[in-house]
Order: sequence, then structure tokens, then C-alpha cells
Amino acid sequence: MEFSSGKKYALLGPNGSGKSTLLRAISGVLTLTEGAITYNLNGSDLSIEKLFKHISIATPYLDIPEEYTLEEIISFHKKFKSINLTVNEVIVRMELAHAGTRLFKHFSSGMKQRVKLGIAIMSHTPLLLLDEPSTALDAHSIAWYQNLISEYTLNKTILVFSNNKEEEFRFCDETISPL
Repeated sequence: MEFSSGKKYALLGPNGSGKSTLLRAISGVLTLTEGAITYNLNGSDLSIEKLFKHISIATPYLDIPEEYTLEEIISFHKKFKSINLTVNEVIVRMELAHAGTRLFKHFSSGMKQRVKLGIAIMSHTPLLLLDEPSTALDAHSIAWYQNLISEYTLNKTILVFSNNKEEEFRFCDETISPL
């Protein structure tokens, strides 16, 4: 399969169908025992060692240091990925201004998911991988997610891995099912 630059794809399947495993393989986190994944950026092959600079990921199982404040999490992330907003602007855009100095371990699961999504979506990377992005989000936060996608992902290639929850992928150009 080939994913075209700037297109948005939904990869659909039930629990246990391999969606998260595929995401880990594409992101370079999982070493393949068979097959191959190649990355092409502006007509040149990209090595797996340099992939992290060009990819952003948001998953419910992504670990973020619990002892960091939101400000520290964003500041740390900005050392590795470009975000053209100040730390405070990112926090406001996440609608978490009330929690900037709170430790991440005290966030609700919905707030944690909002942080993961916000950082990944607002990062200036050409590839965005989202695994079940509406996990732990209420209706207001799902609308926030959809708005953030429309605002920050115009030219990004996006792969959304979903259990067929339309609110997660209705913006996609193509759906691929079943996995």
C-alpha cells in the first residue's frame, strides 16, 4: 500500500485486527520481521533514524511523564518538534489554561488525551498518526479535535486508526477497511 502526501486516510477495523500494531510499524517503533516500509520525503528516501523529526503520533497508550506539568510537557516536546506557537498559546489552544502548572498525573483521562492530540496535531510534521483519537473525549472535546484537525492539518498526510467511529475520521479522503 502507498500513502500519498497530503492525503488523509482512515484505517478501520475491530479491536484486535492489528491497527495499533500497524501504527507502531509505520512509526518505526516496532521492528518488522517480514516486509518493508519505506519513507519518501520530497522525492528522497528517509531513513528510519530520521523519521522522528517528520512524524507526530497521538495514541491513548502513549506514555507522558506523569511528574511533569503541562507547561513542562509542551516545552520538552518543542525541543524535538516545531510548533509555531508559544507554550502558553498551545495551552490556550488545548483549552487547558486552567491546568498549565498542574502535574500531568492529576489530569483526567480526557485532559490527557487532549494534550496528546494537541501536541501531535499542532506539531509541524508532514505525517500524523492518530490511534482511536476520540478515546476518553466527551462531545465538546470531539468537536475541539475536529476543529483542530481542520485548522492545523491542511497539507499533512494523516492516518487515523479507528474502530469505525465516524467522528474520528469524517475528514478523511479515503477509508481502508477491513484491516
